[in-house]
Amino acid sequence: MSIRGAPSVPAPAGRTIIGTPIIVVVSGPSGVGKDTLIERMAQMGHAHHFTITATTRPSRPGEREGVNHFFVTQDKFFNMVAANELLEWAHVYGNYYGVPKQQVRDAIARGQHVIVRVDVQGARRIREVLPEALFIFVTPPSLATLRAHLIKRGVNSPEDIERRLAAAKQEMMEADSFDYRVLNEEGRLDETVAEMARIIDWEANREPRRNIVL
Repeated sequence: MSIRGAPSVPAPAGRTIIGTPIIVVVSGPSGVGKDTLIERMAQMGHAHHFTITATTRPSRPGEREGVNHFFVTQDKFFNMVAANELLEWAHVYGNYYGVPKQQVRDAIARGQHVIVRVDVQGARRIREVLPEALFIFVTPPSLATLRAHLIKRGVNSPEDIERRLAAAKQEMMEADSFDYRVLNEEGRLDETVAEMARIIDWEANREPRRNIVL
């Protein structure tokens, strides 16, 4: 479900509507399923560039360097900040996260849309420097559903889960500041991805075009 209407008819199978390359910022509360949505979008053949975030947190079981994140030391991260190499960065739940700029520039030059997954704080920072980016807020059906997702993930302590839920209540109040709000319902992953794809196609081809300067 979106705030304002994108076309109801999806792009033909096997064809990606590119239009003008744009930067798409996908955000929402912790545990809402942003990673799952983006991974499924890639699996379904959308030829976008999905940015890889640099982080100082340790890798989780199954995560791979250069695939899920760039895992770096705090010294390395601070050097990247000092060199202005990050599109945005933030300190979240005890760790640092940031999006390296060069991969974004390279993808835009190749004519690809760029999908940036960040928390709400990160989206706010990107809006300050890239107001022409497209901002999509992913929302859960309820806080109870969000709690279940965080518990199922199995990587957060009970105290951390409560902290994230408290933050989610505040973050969801910012949803109306995004261009679109997409509901991530249980058992409707492909439908949610299709909705996001329609929004991106619509925005990439609308007039006036978004003026992305990085």
